Amino acid sequence: LPAGPNREPRSALRRAGLRVALVSGDGRTATGAVAAALGIEAIAEATPVEKRAAVERLQAAGRRVLFAGDGVNDAPALGQADVGVAMGRGTDVTLESADAVLVRDDLRLVSELVLRSRRAHRVVRQNVFWAFFYNAVAVPLAMAGLLHPIVAAAAMAASSLFVGGNSLRLGRARPRRPGAGAPGGPPLSCRRRTDR
Repeated sequence: LPAGPNREPRSALRRAGLRVALVSGDGRTATGAVAAALGIEAIAEATPVEKRAAVERLQAAGRRVLFAGDGVNDAPALGQADVGVAMGRGTDVTLESADAVLVRDDLRLVSELVLRSRRAHRVVRQNVFWAFFYNAVAVPLAMAGLLHPIVAAAAMAASSLFVGGNSLRLGRARPRRPGAGAPGGPPLSCRRRTDR
C-alpha cells in the first residue's frame, strides 16, 4: 500500500466489484493499523508460502483472485493468482511472475486494469459473435447459390472491417477517473504468461 492509509484505491477496487484484503509480511501492529484505517481484512507476518496458501484457499472456495505485490516474497502468490499484478518498482522475479505490471506504484491503476480488461473481454465477445454470425448466414447462402459471390465477398470484407474497427475502440479508451492516466507514459503493461 502507498505510504499512509489512502482509502481511494480501496474504494476504486470496490466500485469495480472486487473484495479487498491485505496479506503482508509486515508485523501485526503495522498491518493491523493499515487494515483498520482502510476497513479491510488483513493477514500479518505472512511468509511467501503463506501468501500463496491464502490465494489457494480463496481459489478453492471458488473465487477468482487478483494479487498485487512488489517484493520477492510476493512472487509465489503472484504466480498462483488468477491474475498477478506487479508494481512498477518490483523486483525482477516479481515482474517475471506477474501477468501485468503497473508502471507506476499507484494502486488506483489496479481498478483501471480491471475495467480495461473487462472492456477488452466485451469487445472480444462482440467480435466473435459478428464473425460467427457472418459465417452462419452468408456462407450457407453463398453455397446454396442464393448469394452472389461478389456480395458474399463484400459482406466478408465488411465483417472484417467491423471486427477491426470494434477492436480499435480499445485504443481510444480513456481512464474513467482524473489522474489515473496522468502524463508520464502508459500506466499499464500486460503480457501473456506462458506457463499456464
